[in-house]
Amino acid sequence: MTSTQSEACCSVPPVVSEGYKPKGDYITINGMKTYATGSKDAKSAILVVYDIFGFFPQTIQGADILAHGDEERPYQVFMPDFFDGKPADISWYPPDTKEKGEKLGQFFKSSAAPPKTLERLPKVLEEIQSQRSSIKQWATVGFCWGGKIVNLTSQKDTPWKAAASCHPAMVDANDAAATTIPFAMLPSKDEPKEDVEKWQQNIKVKNIVEWFPDQVHGFMAARGDLKDPNVKKEYERAYKLVLDFFHEHM
Repeated sequence: MTSTQSEACCSVPPVVSEGYKPKGDYITINGMKTYATGSKDAKSAILVVYDIFGFFPQTIQGADILAHGDEERPYQVFMPDFFDGKPADISWYPPDTKEKGEKLGQFFKSSAAPPKTLERLPKVLEEIQSQRSSIKQWATVGFCWGGKIVNLTSQKDTPWKAAASCHPAMVDANDAAATTIPFAMLPSKDEPKEDVEKWQQNIKVKNIVEWFPDQVHGFMAARGDLKDPNVKKEYERAYKLVLDFFHEHM
């Protein structure tokens, strides 16, 4: 099932190109600095898994959009710092030199190795839930590397009701076959078309795949140049699509 456009009932708040002021606060969850935004009374929550560059204004603004994009359907949104203050350096990307490639590769093998994050997730949700008893259901969205984490946690015994993977890294058809919940994938022009097509052929549950063919890998997160009018427009459209998908399945 492929969507060609979002029919979101929500209205994304005006996107700020630079100098964004976060609406949320930082709390500590499972020993990690965690960005928390949205109404504490909201019954639905979203866990955001950032890209390898960690907390960036564009990613923080995206979390606020998810929390406040629809006054009638608010979400509590949480984004933990899984890299413990040591994200990748954005100057390494794109890895167009041997040195950049080596640094990026080492980061993926160490700090960004998926098992390390996967084992922390249950503790993160348990601690948040203990502090916010109002939360009754969860969704998750991941960017780039975070998209892989989201797909791996959307399988058997998943805590999520729905999930979204935006310009995902390491797309694998085997992950699709094991997915058990409604899933949205938003690839950019930089994702391998063949990998995404195989993924889509293998997924058996409700899903959408919405391509952003003129956007770079990372446009919804750290690499989004929001000063570019077209990037800003597509950034808004992408977040609206994710919100609409969560509205439909939560």
